[in-house]
Amino acid sequence: MRVTSDLFVSALLRRLFSAGGYGAILNRGATEAGAIFVTCRLRTGETILYGPAAQTSYDSARPDDRFFAEILRGEEVQVAARLDKERRFDPDIWVVEIEADPDRIEELLAITKP
Repeated sequence: MRVTSDLFVSALLRRLFSAGGYGAILNRGATEAGAIFVTCRLRTGETILYGPAAQTSYDSARPDDRFFAEILRGEEVQVAARLDKERRFDPDIWVVEIEADPDRIEELLAITKP
């Protein structure tokens, strides 16, 4: 059984804080099953947007895991526009902003590669 979105985000922030990082919930979505989007600001000024991975990324042996894929890497304005589009499609999304080393992001999120 997959954990709720609320519990997943809480655990993500705890792991981040314990590793010396910082994070904040920008948009609280549906407690049970809201889609989760994570933004990560880089020192270069770019922002990376991670979102739910495609269903084909899921393994039948681990169907309850949450996988993420990099959706966009660019200016903050571009990421904000994409998130606005996602909110229009589904107003129950979660948006979590984190400040973490991008090389260590896979310690926090299960990232799938295309």
